[in-house]
Amino acid sequence: MDSEFKLRKAAIEDREIIWNILQQAIERRKLDGSTQWQQGYPNPETVESDIAKGFGYVMTVDEKIAVYTALILNDEPAYSTIEGEWLSNGEFVVVHRVAVDEKFAGQGMVKKLFDYIEEFTKSHGILSIKIDTNYDNIAMLKILESKGYSYCGEVFLAGGMRKAFEKIII
Repeated sequence: MDSEFKLRKAAIEDREIIWNILQQAIERRKLDGSTQWQQGYPNPETVESDIAKGFGYVMTVDEKIAVYTALILNDEPAYSTIEGEWLSNGEFVVVHRVAVDEKFAGQGMVKKLFDYIEEFTKSHGILSIKIDTNYDNIAMLKILESKGYSYCGEVFLAGGMRKAFEKIII
């Protein structure tokens, strides 16, 4: 039987599960030797703020939360200064804080999440998706390449330089 996937806004009741998933991701980044997410961010306050602002989204598999992300419209101050050049100056969705529950790891969940984010972006009539990641987040860099994102340059975010990518959707 096929599993049922959904992307929905995170609710405040989801915050414990989301924080648990983020803690797993923070630990995985650490075990990978990455500097990303090792300075006390993201944290439980980040999750509560995302949910309160309507930025927090979860992808569920048969109603179980598999992936967490923050989707933010047109608002990432760090993106206004890029060493390089964005593909567009139109409206955009920013993707932050992608984390997969380890129960669902290695099952292509993030690629599926990006399909849903592209549908979300199209359905809102938004031009493009912008995202940044650490230079040492090899898994995410591979996913962005496989999904057709263009490397645009570097942005300074969360205390370090990050690789910035964009994909035109409409």
